[in-house]
Amino acid sequence: MLMPTWIRNHLAALRALLVFTVLLGLLYPLAVMAVAQLPGLRGGAGGSKIESGGKVVGSRLIGQSFTGPDGTPLPQYFQSRPSATIDSPVKGQEAPNPDDTSYNPTGSAASNLGPEDVLDTLGDDGSQSLLTQVCARSKAIGELEGVDGSRPYCTPDGVGAVLKVFGPRGTDGRVTRPTRVVSANQACPAVPFLATYEGVRVECARPGEDLAAGATVPVRGGAPADPRVPADAVTASGSGLDPHISPAYARLQAARVARTRGVPVERVLQAIDANRRGRDLGFMGEPRVNVVQLNHELDTRFPVRK
Repeated sequence: MLMPTWIRNHLAALRALLVFTVLLGLLYPLAVMAVAQLPGLRGGAGGSKIESGGKVVGSRLIGQSFTGPDGTPLPQYFQSRPSATIDSPVKGQEAPNPDDTSYNPTGSAASNLGPEDVLDTLGDDGSQSLLTQVCARSKAIGELEGVDGSRPYCTPDGVGAVLKVFGPRGTDGRVTRPTRVVSANQACPAVPFLATYEGVRVECARPGEDLAAGATVPVRGGAPADPRVPADAVTASGSGLDPHISPAYARLQAARVARTRGVPVERVLQAIDANRRGRDLGFMGEPRVNVVQLNHELDTRFPVRK
């Protein structure tokens, strides 16, 4: 007895559902789990956890912030690179919710700010440009590590050295004879980083004033072309979760960490080398140091004396 066509179609669909359920819903996941348990893969499949005293204290794959409740760097720890997931608490301001911290995996993202983002929005609801963020971070790190934190296109007080120049313009769009000059990122009553520009007195910026009509002129200044504070110390990674810093940034912090922990700096430098990885396959990426793993090792070997 022949079954109706519609019944045969439904039975064929049911058989396909059962076959693919077993194949893709059971056998394939079991095969993936089995492969993940192979030597060399098990740790990564389990989240590359870092444990201390039977407790999970981090992951080798995700960075952490090593700061106090007010956002001040803890001197006994190597500091990570900035994270754009959620801003770190600012010194002097109320600490955020404990769940709202930098390196939050649920907020993985970049800042989406580019190299042309050089003008701050001044005022109570203002925002910092990427340039000013870099300048402020470099200045703070220089003070923390006791080195020159100056960089090109940054003012001594840690904001972007950018002028807004007003006056008649030539055919190329440049101001030919300045009539007014404003230090765009230095809000009054700040003293402008330049006294004059092409014979015109430089003014501080009045919050809320529209300076869009002026020509934007970044000023390089006299900072060295190769700053003491490395680039990765002042810029966030694309994911905002990078647990690595450059060997140069690690070495910059070594003296402070050794001093705080009361150990010779040579021991700390050895720990840096032990947690350093070279370029993948010998040519991809850059040498790097896992700062989370490094700090955990230091806590284990050289705990802070209280």
